[in-house]
Amino acid sequence: MFFKVWILLNSLIALPALVIEAIVGYPAWLHARIPHPVVWAGKAIDAFERRWNDPQFSFARRRLLGCVAVLLLTGAAILLGLGVLWTQDAANFSAGLSLAASVAVALVATVGLAQRSLFDHVRNVRTALACGDLVAARQRVSLIVGRDTHELDASGVSAAALESLAESFNDGIVAPAYWLVLGGVPGLFAYKVLNTADSLIGHKEERWRAFGWAAARADDVANLVPARIAGLLLVCAGLGGLLVMCKDASRHASPNAGWPEAAMAGALGVTLGGPATYDGALHERPVFGAGPAPGLADLSRGLRIYVIACGLLWLLVVAVLAFSLSRFMP
Repeated sequence: MFFKVWILLNSLIALPALVIEAIVGYPAWLHARIPHPVVWAGKAIDAFERRWNDPQFSFARRRLLGCVAVLLLTGAAILLGLGVLWTQDAANFSAGLSLAASVAVALVATVGLAQRSLFDHVRNVRTALACGDLVAARQRVSLIVGRDTHELDASGVSAAALESLAESFNDGIVAPAYWLVLGGVPGLFAYKVLNTADSLIGHKEERWRAFGWAAARADDVANLVPARIAGLLLVCAGLGGLLVMCKDASRHASPNAGWPEAAMAGALGVTLGGPATYDGALHERPVFGAGPAPGLADLSRGLRIYVIACGLLWLLVVAVLAFSLSRFMP
């Protein structure tokens, strides 16, 4: 019974959070005054990394310290989430502010979602390409990808933007919503910390291989189900790509990132992935799909698929909510 009530209450928070965040995002004026919580998490991870990831320490010691750092940060995120829920319960109990408290929690939950910001970033890339300003397009896409962008042509910029759009659809939207429904605000905050840690230290390079091991493995587990949901949503939104997703997803080194990227490639009928340069070094990456290289028109179509997929995610949350409510009906 508790689990049914828990999922019901979390769904009641997740749906308005998704809608509100899609409309307003995290406004720039607010970010200028109060940096986004992900920035705080990043600074905390960086502090642990600088203090504990000492090259003079043994590999085993750095891995252990990385595990401890992930546990401490995730624990802090869960406690913060529990604090939000306790504040909501206290408001409900003391003043009967049930609706107001729920709206406040939904507003807090929006900081874990990135529908609006991801759309805006990719749309800005598309706008620059449409204006023929390749320099601006390279600069704008560099804000959402880790690869070197200064030598990309228009097709390379489009591919980079589409790959980021697909992967971030999971990391920034589907997975946070999944953990919000399943684990409430504590689950959402814990996921965001793990995902941020993975993006900062969960790398295979020598510097991070030991210290970032726990962050990378934890993020893999946290995204195992959401990444596949994200891929299916993109396939449904694009009315195609299922075979490409099932065939090519496993080519990615990550057990999860290949699902939404392959789904986007299949839905658009283009090729994504392939060699890319990071910090001046060429990295061979898997290829998804078998079509031509993407262009501006494909980037526009990708954005439309993304918007539809976000809408399908909302409907999925509504379905969970309706199913949860039905369990309490006679």
